[in-house]
Amino acid sequence: MPNFKTQLLILILVLVPIVALSEPEAVEALLRRLDSKRSPASVQEAAAKAVLKRLLPTHVDSFDFKIVSKEACGGQSCFLLNNNNLSSRQGPEIQIKGTTAVEIASGLHWYLKYWCGAHVSWDKTGGVQVVSIPKPGSLPRVRDEGLKIQRPIPWNYYQNVVTSSYSFVWWDWERWQKEIDWMALQGINLPLAFTGQESIWQKVFLDFNISKEDLNDFFGGPAFLAWARMGNLHAWGGPLSQNWLDQQLVLQKQILTRMLELGMTPVLPSFSGNVPAALKKIYPSANITRLGDWNTVNGDPRWCCTYLLDPSDTLFVEIGTAFIRRQLEEYGDVTDIYNCDTFNENSPPTNDPAYISSLGAAVYKAMSKGDKDAVWLMQGWLFYSDSSFWKPPQMKALLHSVPFGKMIVLDLFADVKPIWRTSSQFYGTPYIWCLLHNFGGNIEMYGILDAVSSGPVDARTSENSTMVGVGMCMEGIEHNPVIYELTSEMAFRSEKVQVQDWLKTYSRRRYGKIVHQVEAAWEILHHTIYNCTDGIADHNTDFIVKFPDWDPSSNPISNIPKQNQMQMLLALDRKRRVLLQETSAHLPQAHLWYSTQEVVNALRLFLDGGNDLSGSLTYRYDLVDLTRQVLSKLANQVYVDAVTAYQGRDVKAHSLHSRNFVQLIKDIDVLLASDDNFLLGTWLETAKKLAANPTERRQYEWNARTQVTMWFDNTKTNQSKLHDYANKFWSGLLGSYYLPRASTYFSYLSKSLRDNKDFEVEEWRKEWISLSNSWQAGTELYPVKAKGDALAISRALYKKYFS
Repeated sequence: MPNFKTQLLILILVLVPIVALSEPEAVEALLRRLDSKRSPASVQEAAAKAVLKRLLPTHVDSFDFKIVSKEACGGQSCFLLNNNNLSSRQGPEIQIKGTTAVEIASGLHWYLKYWCGAHVSWDKTGGVQVVSIPKPGSLPRVRDEGLKIQRPIPWNYYQNVVTSSYSFVWWDWERWQKEIDWMALQGINLPLAFTGQESIWQKVFLDFNISKEDLNDFFGGPAFLAWARMGNLHAWGGPLSQNWLDQQLVLQKQILTRMLELGMTPVLPSFSGNVPAALKKIYPSANITRLGDWNTVNGDPRWCCTYLLDPSDTLFVEIGTAFIRRQLEEYGDVTDIYNCDTFNENSPPTNDPAYISSLGAAVYKAMSKGDKDAVWLMQGWLFYSDSSFWKPPQMKALLHSVPFGKMIVLDLFADVKPIWRTSSQFYGTPYIWCLLHNFGGNIEMYGILDAVSSGPVDARTSENSTMVGVGMCMEGIEHNPVIYELTSEMAFRSEKVQVQDWLKTYSRRRYGKIVHQVEAAWEILHHTIYNCTDGIADHNTDFIVKFPDWDPSSNPISNIPKQNQMQMLLALDRKRRVLLQETSAHLPQAHLWYSTQEVVNALRLFLDGGNDLSGSLTYRYDLVDLTRQVLSKLANQVYVDAVTAYQGRDVKAHSLHSRNFVQLIKDIDVLLASDDNFLLGTWLETAKKLAANPTERRQYEWNARTQVTMWFDNTKTNQSKLHDYANKFWSGLLGSYYLPRASTYFSYLSKSLRDNKDFEVEEWRKEWISLSNSWQAGTELYPVKAKGDALAISRALYKKYFS
């Protein structure tokens, strides 16, 4: 039951009138305020020119950049491309105008793509392709009347709250500068800015008499900060050193400075109610609740069961206000938009709409007392992941608990499960159509290109639409560049894209030339790998990287620990489906949504075009990734064959198939080693590089190794419930971690067959978990440079397995 303070708060909320604005008026008012915070035009123009210099230093003088008002763009954000009228061959050839530096950078990218045939992606997905750009003085001219591209909606949002841990955790300023350049070129103008917040929290909590020692038990380690921030865990991987806190705060100020120079609006964190355990002792009358277990093996209190300060408590507003104000002191008045996800995987104690409304109002009050113009940005994941709780009355209560226009919702999984369709446009609340796409930073070719090309347009043009942006909210980045390039474009497109035509231009831009075999391959990939319409959230569950932990001696899959049971359908190509249904109904299942034979054909076409593209880094990345994908799905089939042979007590067949599975791991490891972007060593070395002393170096390496393997705690006989959640197809990780896991498992199965005894699953778990713990604590070095000819290796593997 709500307590007296809550009832009083509800009464106040009822009695105090809220001035209501219509949705367009509220959004326009917010945009005007944000525009007033932008850097001067000269600063933004210089920042855009610096992006050009880093991207294309040979062409710095070929472009003229100018900031213009929204009036020049019909009242909206836009960029304009025009030819410069030259009396000689010297001077800028192309003029790009935009309402912010982001618009200018977007216009530059648009011109380079669609007039010069260039391509920009992350370095780890092949980098840039600029060979096709003509020399200065010879740039293609646009049409005489120029080109104007308006944003149909105000915002292009970027990041998930966990991206900071899965992808950004070990970055220095050099890497961040590249990312912000990429963001600007993609048109991103509303990015999360979560770096360094622990330093702010340290200062805030010290003012509430929390000691630094108490905070050691509160903050997670560097690779697990996202979940400590959300109140899922505490202390795991920690403590954080003062060096880390100070270093990250400096980095955050560099990040914010650059975002502001480019005209972006950063989204800062706010208080969600997650507090140190010590606060309960200091404020014994405060309404602080210990939350339940979140994915620990046995509820170990060293990292389990965090504390939540109820938003109805007056202390909640005090702490929330102090945090916002401390950020203002550190960073200046840089934004009005703050993220808060109090109820993400933490349901309120009651489903009473009045109580939920009071909680939402209190969360917003903590923001608005710190910044009177604050707008609450909330991930809408809870409406999907906990839909049994968030029914229409509860959703309305939360969404309508703040003044209209003071909340923006991220429709986080709109590419697969759009909530706007089933919630009457979030009951009138402005929202951003988002692509989630990736979990745990897994490496898997996957996506729904048709949904990306049409979903944002359908949402924006639907009746009574409250959509205000397009967003990308992947948990991990640096994969599937085709998905993210198209998604970014949708923030500037008012009509649906014809994907097949777009893919032809994409292929030509990405590789710098027309290669018909590769274009044909992309046509296949469009309706196979990039056409996942089964509605399943795509965690990579391929057996090499998420090895099943179960005893196949007994029939039911129920002997797999419940948290590790595969939920996804293993379907081989159509010729084998009937047989598969008959023989593997009780086997672990991996996600497969396309015909594997068709994708093998696409790989053959990719290889056929290889002689024309052997020097292309973008081609090399895609070739390695596609070959990896094909071989990994083949390994799933081989695993099923091995386990089926075991269950049939066929010693010879089991030996053959288990050896083939192990050999596939070895072969894929060699393949991945041929491209710099698939190396475990890079991840580990960037972690160690941030360390200031040997203690930090060991801690950071343990964090880096643990996140991509066991993730969370284990016992001698129980793997972490989150093991392999952040699995990676990286050379070094396959050979040193996934290979011994599979080898030991199959050796135990073979022994069971030879001795005619049950599989000793407990003994295997003991051995494997011990090996994993040792690996996580290890310090052995792994290569950071590629080795081998990717095209030759891929051709040899194709011949070995498919000819």
